[in-house]
Amino acid sequence: MGRTERSREIARRRARTVKVKKLRARFAAAKTDAEKTALTEKLSRVSPFATFS
Repeated sequence: MGRTERSREIARRRARTVKVKKLRARFAAAKTDAEKTALTEKLSRVSPFATFS
């Protein structure tokens, strides 16, 4: 039996939250501007309105 649309939405939101948290940790540890730029681009693909601030 498949998931309902609402439970899929909740699962996507939880996965996105975990992914954004990991990206923020990697951004905080990044040394070079190139790394930070790459992580910023990846974050905007995962969650368009999220920021590193």
